Amino acid sequence: MRIAIAGGSGTVGRHVVGAARRRGHDVVALSRSDGVDVVSGTNLDRSLVGVEAVIDVLNRTTLATAKSVGFFTAATQSLLDAEERAGVGHHVALSIVGIDGIDTSYYAGKLAQERLVAGSRVPHTIARATQFHEFAEQIAAQTSFGPIALVPRTLSRPVAAAEVAEHLVDVATAPPAGRAPDLVGPRDETLAGMIRRMSAHDGVRRRVIDVRFPGAYGRGLTSGALRGGDGPRRQGTLTFDEWLDSPDRLR
Repeated sequence: MRIAIAGGSGTVGRHVVGAARRRGHDVVALSRSDGVDVVSGTNLDRSLVGVEAVIDVLNRTTLATAKSVGFFTAATQSLLDAEERAGVGHHVALSIVGIDGIDTSYYAGKLAQERLVAGSRVPHTIARATQFHEFAEQIAAQTSFGPIALVPRTLSRPVAAAEVAEHLVDVATAPPAGRAPDLVGPRDETLAGMIRRMSAHDGVRRRVIDVRFPGAYGRGLTSGALRGGDGPRRQGTLTFDEWLDSPDRLR
């Protein structure tokens, strides 16, 4: 099967590329490093020739609602339009578990993306997953000031990006379903607790301060919604502590 992966060089994308290739699929990576700009459409139509499914794991990290909505709207619409022209039979969009009541900040962009996908003429599946184990490293890097990290209070059920990738390939090679079962991690965690354990594991002296963010975004992070609900779901197996020692972790 010929599968295109939008964002194939990113945190999840590199795992999706590897998982698809290990299963014998013909993989096309849609990323700037591969000469393809999804937002502007540069080389996009040419790259989708013969593609049967597209997995979209493009990402832009921002807390600004307008920037998030703008990016995900532009990238998703560009992809969907090109897929329709190319006759792609399945669009798979990676989204986030539990964000329905958090239509602000970064999550507003993901919800806008879901709405575009659901309303398009391209057969699709929206595949939601919980936050990744890798999120702890990303947040620690962004919020550390010397030996102190100011971490947003977040209740999550993290999953390894490598397991998300395997799930996405499963979804892409199955018929379009509209919505896939949610993928959640094996254990409930707090972001601050993850960063403290990661720091101890890596021998990094860091004081982690758990800070409740204001407004709807902060309430969403602390509500537990990001851990997932009672609907159909699959569960990953690699715990955060196991991931710290795994070869999937890039240091």
